Amino acid sequence: MTPRSGKIKVLVVDDSALMRQLIGDILTADPRIQVVGTARDGRDALNQIKTLRPDVVTMDVEMPNMDGLKALEEIMKTCPMPVIMVSSVTQEGAEVTLKALSLGCVDFVPKPSGSISLNIRDVGRDIVEKVVAASTAHVRSSGSVFSPKAAVLPKASDFRRMTPPTPSRRKEIVAIASSTGGPMALNELIPKLPGNFPVPIVITQHMPKEFTPSFSQRLNSASALEVVEGFEGLTLKPGRVVIAPGGKHLVLKRRNGAVVCDLSDAPPELSVKPAANIMFRSVGEQYGGNVLCVILTGMGRDGTDGAIPLHKQGAYVIAESQKTCVVYGMPKAAVEAGIVDEVLPLNEIPEAMVRNVKG
Repeated sequence: MTPRSGKIKVLVVDDSALMRQLIGDILTADPRIQVVGTARDGRDALNQIKTLRPDVVTMDVEMPNMDGLKALEEIMKTCPMPVIMVSSVTQEGAEVTLKALSLGCVDFVPKPSGSISLNIRDVGRDIVEKVVAASTAHVRSSGSVFSPKAAVLPKASDFRRMTPPTPSRRKEIVAIASSTGGPMALNELIPKLPGNFPVPIVITQHMPKEFTPSFSQRLNSASALEVVEGFEGLTLKPGRVVIAPGGKHLVLKRRNGAVVCDLSDAPPELSVKPAANIMFRSVGEQYGGNVLCVILTGMGRDGTDGAIPLHKQGAYVIAESQKTCVVYGMPKAAVEAGIVDEVLPLNEIPEAMVRNVKG
């Protein structure tokens, strides 16, 4: 989706008049953005959307009459458009935000200090960047939610053979990078992998530290694989998916013959922490070219610089197709760098992953 003309038209939804004013001022200060209206709750937002037809909606979560989740669900059913949730960073706020991501919201901005954050300007740059990115997003309506672990999942033998043919070198690990739209993409991808997946998987998803524990737990409950948030000394093994904790870079070390997780507090790279570039370089140090890299939807170019040396060593790189990406930034950067071996829609990536690791 792209703005119809001129500036990006934004509707700001929050039950606090002060928050509506503060967020509106932050957005209006950017010459690319026009705040076309505000709404005090979800029901008011639905009415405003019909008349104002905004390009992007910023949506508070906790509101009277109709909360943000119910409003989001209705928007995705009746008039899908980019929605950015603005939520608290509490445990409860994290759970609600993850639910919103599964319903189809494009991204989220954590409020620094509760429902009324007088210091909301501290994340002003983040709000602006995410609104601009959301204005170009391909919105998928809600239809992909976390499935119970007991759901019937495909076995390795059920995956159909795809072209191009399987690379000759068997891959020993899968490394995945994702950002904007990534939680929904991972929610579709990981549960489709069989429980006997023969190599470990490591993931960098750009997400705050308050959110990655809940995200890991929710993804674990939906998958036949074991999904955990990474911690110091955690051993990689087949069937285990490790998600980089928010606020730390995930790096791999070899100890006593095993590859284990280490966490780095190095500065952000390309303004993100965790950074896929750092994880990819670390994976290359331990596995050389015996790596399958997957670059999913996301804003920016994190992952490309780290995947370049991996590809030179023989790693196989898959990029998500533009037609299924929420934001075609990270995969596009990898394609333009000339390091991508396959460009696939999201629904075909699980099969390609199995094909590569079977060797």
